Amino acid sequence: MKTLYLDCGMGAAGDMLTAALLELLPDPENTVAELNALGIPGVSFAAQTSFKCGIKGTHMQVLVNGEEEGEAPHHASEEEHEHEHEEHHHEHEHDHEHPHEHLHEHEHSHEHGHEHHHGRHLSDIEALVRAFSVPESVKSDVLAVYRLIAEAESAAHGKSVTEIHFHEVGTLDAIADVTAVCLLMHKLSPDEVVVSPIHVGSGHVHCAHGILPVPAPATAYILKDCPIYGGQIRGELCTPTGAALLKHFATRFGALPLMRTSAIGYGMGKKDFEQANCIRAMLGETEGSRDSILELSFNVDDMTAEAIAYATAKLMEGGARDVYTIPIGMKKNRPGTLIRVMCTAEEREKMLSLIFRHSTTIGVRESVTNRFVLDRREDSVPTVFGPVRRKISSGYGVTRCKYEFEDLKRIAEEQGLSLTQVVSKLPALPGEENI
Repeated sequence: MKTLYLDCGMGAAGDMLTAALLELLPDPENTVAELNALGIPGVSFAAQTSFKCGIKGTHMQVLVNGEEEGEAPHHASEEEHEHEHEEHHHEHEHDHEHPHEHLHEHEHSHEHGHEHHHGRHLSDIEALVRAFSVPESVKSDVLAVYRLIAEAESAAHGKSVTEIHFHEVGTLDAIADVTAVCLLMHKLSPDEVVVSPIHVGSGHVHCAHGILPVPAPATAYILKDCPIYGGQIRGELCTPTGAALLKHFATRFGALPLMRTSAIGYGMGKKDFEQANCIRAMLGETEGSRDSILELSFNVDDMTAEAIAYATAKLMEGGARDVYTIPIGMKKNRPGTLIRVMCTAEEREKMLSLIFRHSTTIGVRESVTNRFVLDRREDSVPTVFGPVRRKISSGYGVTRCKYEFEDLKRIAEEQGLSLTQVVSKLPALPGEENI
């Protein structure tokens, strides 16, 4: 299957991801021209050759009204400082994320060409993105990334998502970074995206409200459940934008898989460190995954069908990968039921507790089973009924697509239609049945 591996040993930011992905495409010049035709007001892209520690790569320059982020900074008055709130203004060690603008409640032209507004709400960004000249799936990805950031800022600041103002990550160059990455991911269309553990940096970051630890609160929230680490490099290596893009597109996190690479790209930051300040993207082919799973089995002959159904439901709710039953004959010629629970080694103790709590068994057998699995991911397809989730499984030379049944069921009930009628109005999925 087509696999994209992102090496984030120096963190991640939107422009670095854009540059790394651009180098994977066969026609980068035409792609840059396409980026410049997106329709983002006042924004232009320029791919520049850059060297870090002797390695050649690309730096993606994003200009807003002819100026690159960080150029001709506007210094705010004390009154303007009093208006700043809701979202911190980072001093990014990559020096490549977004200008530290001081924003007002209104927009007007300025001799430096900088944006002046109090910050965009999520609804403002949604309205802007809807007007871009990109496929609907790209727009959906852009908005999903911003929802991740909004949820993180909401948690960090104790405000609702609708109250959050996007300052740095709501500026036009930030929106351009996110849109560019989503469009390039659409062009590459990998079956799987594997992301390395993410280097977030160390130390502290200065913001309008004071000094915050690295990773900044929003970044830390976005990267919950993701493998991250610090190090000797002082500063913020992973920005909220970079974190949200990685979280959205990652199929899984881990080491470089066994793969045959066909293209390698380097996206460079501006600053120089002892370690090459870049993201490395590797595109290639991998086979389907192989792993192991536990099978916890037990027999019962004194549970009703209703009790077995309830126990099965509680095990699935508790995190079992699968639960199934097999009718069996037991001692004294009694009909019974074999119940088998599939789970990971990490889930063993939790599953055992649930089994003994919700069944009548007094013993559970365990076996470790190797399994070969197709890699799975989920995306959303725009339809006449709105977005509908699609499950995609691939590997070992096959690809399978199907719509999420729960979405089909919901639409059928809401519209008063049969499942067949719903499916007939959806875009056909190549080579597979829709249900």
